[in-house]
Amino acid sequence: MSDEKTLLEFPCEFPLKVMGRHDAEFENYVREIVTRYVDEMEILESKSRPSKNGHFLSVTVTIQARSKQQLDRIYIDLNASDTVLMTL
Repeated sequence: MSDEKTLLEFPCEFPLKVMGRHDAEFENYVREIVTRYVDEMEILESKSRPSKNGHFLSVTVTIQARSKQQLDRIYIDLNASDTVLMTL
């Protein structure tokens, strides 16, 4: 276990919200990155929603997170991508 402080207690349900340009493959791309660190069985929900004008897509993947390090790695990979505009 890490010595880093966090308010989260693991394991826990954790929603990853990822935004990018509205592209047919964006949701699959996000899931591909998440599944590098999470088994398919740990994905509790996945949903997407286009922006009002349809130019952007928000993908929310709720996972069963095991540790802060796991979440950090997911966020690093998502934010390193040119396809991803923002993560929450």
